[in-house]
Amino acid sequence: MERGSPESFTRMGTLGIEEECFVVDEHGRPTSGTDELVYESEPPEILEGRLDHELFKFVIETQTPLIERPEDAREALLAIREALVDHAERNGFQIAAAGLHPLAKWRELEHAEKPRYRSQLDRIQYPQHRNTTAGLHVHVGVDDADKAVWIANELRWYVPIMLALSANSPYWNGFDTGLESARAKIFEALPNTGMPTYFEDYEAFDTFERRMLETDAIADRGELWYDVRPHTGHGTVEIRTPDGQADPEVVMAFVEYSHALVEALAEEYEDGASGHEHRRELLDENKWRAIRYGHEASFITRDLENTIDLGELVDRECDRLGIDGIERVYEAESGASRQRRLRDEDGADTLCESLLLQTS
Repeated sequence: MERGSPESFTRMGTLGIEEECFVVDEHGRPTSGTDELVYESEPPEILEGRLDHELFKFVIETQTPLIERPEDAREALLAIREALVDHAERNGFQIAAAGLHPLAKWRELEHAEKPRYRSQLDRIQYPQHRNTTAGLHVHVGVDDADKAVWIANELRWYVPIMLALSANSPYWNGFDTGLESARAKIFEALPNTGMPTYFEDYEAFDTFERRMLETDAIADRGELWYDVRPHTGHGTVEIRTPDGQADPEVVMAFVEYSHALVEALAEEYEDGASGHEHRRELLDENKWRAIRYGHEASFITRDLENTIDLGELVDRECDRLGIDGIERVYEAESGASRQRRLRDEDGADTLCESLLLQTS
């Protein structure tokens, strides 16, 4: 039984970026399923050990190598994307990204053969059978296990901000859900997802992780699919909230924000801040607002006393942290709005083309 360790938490501020993407055909339409990119051909060297299927064969995941310095993150992301797109093109495919592919119909798609996923399908049944979701995961290194758990607790209030800004999945199974991020709601149907509860320290989180493994609630620690979690194997805090994105600049805005938040919260921890023991319910309300309203959301404030519009919150965060990426994301058309506009004005072909993965 693979376990994490407090000894994993050794380095502050390193980065890792995981992207889930879609394998599509020459018209940008979902493929029913293929093993060609993962198991039946040699990927480029940079993708060795960093490329795998997700639950469906048409969903593929990449990981960057460990990024030592934040200023190297963009180059690392683009190198992985370029290799993936080239690999796909050599095999007759293209790569697309969004929280959900608007034309993917889960009943028509093949599940991956990997034993881990077969086991999940058998155990979880319907919620996992329909799980065509694709997200962005950002890992930020933390140099102390208790500090990582404290930071993850605090990040619970911030992750709905990222979800609202990233909302890029209005369509599911071919129809408009009326949501800005249907991905988030579909994914929440699985066990061990959504907004995590508060953990007092690393020991409390470790006890929870161990109990889930020992009672066969999960097969491995990777099945704790919460929006934010201490990753006890990599020694990171992992933010798992944003929808997938075709535009690398949007991804980099979330990488920048995630890194700045973790660094700022680490300073608060080191200064002896007491932190917030927020109940899950009001944080869930903020997440729902992000799912439903995206860029138009307002949130219950961090003291849980008032509300604040996303735009004002973005301005405040950029000033506080000295960043600007999420401001550009907020000021631009949201992913969900863009998808709806393109489908209404130009049709499904243009919509599919707009989701193709960008490499520059």
